Amino acid sequence: MCDKSSNYVRGQKSAIISAMPVRKSLPEAVGQLLIMGFDGTVLTDSVRAMLRDMQPGGVILFARNIETPRQTHALLKDIQKELEVRPLLCIDMEGGTVDRLKNAIGPAPSAQEIARSARRELFREHGRVIGAEVCALGFNVDFAPVLDLRFDASLSVLGSRTVSPDPKATTIYAREFLRGLKESKVLGCGKHFPGLGEGTLDSHHALPVVRKPFKRIWDEDLVPYRDLARQLPFVMVGHIAYPEVTGDEAPASLSRKWITDILRKRIGYKGLIITDDLEMGGVLAALPIEQAAVESLRAGANIYLVCHQEERVRACYEALLHEAEKDSRFRGHLLDSAAHVRRVKLRSPELTRRFPASPTDAAIDKLRQRLWLLGEEARMAANAIAVEA
Repeated sequence: MCDKSSNYVRGQKSAIISAMPVRKSLPEAVGQLLIMGFDGTVLTDSVRAMLRDMQPGGVILFARNIETPRQTHALLKDIQKELEVRPLLCIDMEGGTVDRLKNAIGPAPSAQEIARSARRELFREHGRVIGAEVCALGFNVDFAPVLDLRFDASLSVLGSRTVSPDPKATTIYAREFLRGLKESKVLGCGKHFPGLGEGTLDSHHALPVVRKPFKRIWDEDLVPYRDLARQLPFVMVGHIAYPEVTGDEAPASLSRKWITDILRKRIGYKGLIITDDLEMGGVLAALPIEQAAVESLRAGANIYLVCHQEERVRACYEALLHEAEKDSRFRGHLLDSAAHVRRVKLRSPELTRRFPASPTDAAIDKLRQRLWLLGEEARMAANAIAVEA
């Protein structure tokens, strides 16, 4: 499956980006702060040119990019060959409704299904087996687990993606899931800070606005982030507004109050902060995408996501480069963020491991069996609890 060697970093350079002259390092820094998506199951000439020109820090694949295990592995390997610095190879794999590999490998149970078992060993196995399948194809980052609370307001939007209205129960599941991912040599990500649990709108299409005082948010939605601050390699900031906290209806993904003042300073989070996809309606309702990219990084994010349209990916890259060239303070922030990204890439065993060999049919069959068995064990445990009740 995945090679556990941690001594391989393709294209490693002799000095981190912040130590290089500004003119040389600025385009590289801007590239390192981008995770991009694209259409297709192979690299087109235009996407290949974008990878070579912009040298993004990472790439994210969706179901539209994935047909078979071997095709996905070959695509990721091809992407990596175009990039000088080892990339973040990302996927959203939660199980249930957000399962990019269900057609290529097999369906994974949802967080809610696993949580109903009330068995911590299954929580960890959920992360372990999802980590094993994404690692086998070449991914090194899984944008999971979801830390949003299971409030009634968001059930129609989030469904089985959430675990419990109890923040402590959510933390217990997430901690074990993250441990399972780590055992499979994959980095996880808590999302969607500061919490979509009381949002009634889908941020893919519109901006949820929640009028909730900070004390309740601190005691509820933020508990998983507070408790897991040292275990989360990434935190993804969502497109949701809390006007009673910020005094306006700007999404958290563009808010210095949320990203720098609360997540970075008050909670003390030291990992990488990434925005949710800037092509989503929840943020485009506030600003054009190029401005959103600038403002998200100005607010304190380290990395931004643009997941689909090639012209938008290029527009954001050019906007950041232009802003950094004219604003020295912003340029300094970009260089610092790029250095932070580089350090994580150099220090994380999950990112320095050797790219895995193409998965065999036997290995994929074994993963299918593990997924099925996990689902069956979770269902039996949940049924036993229901009978006892």
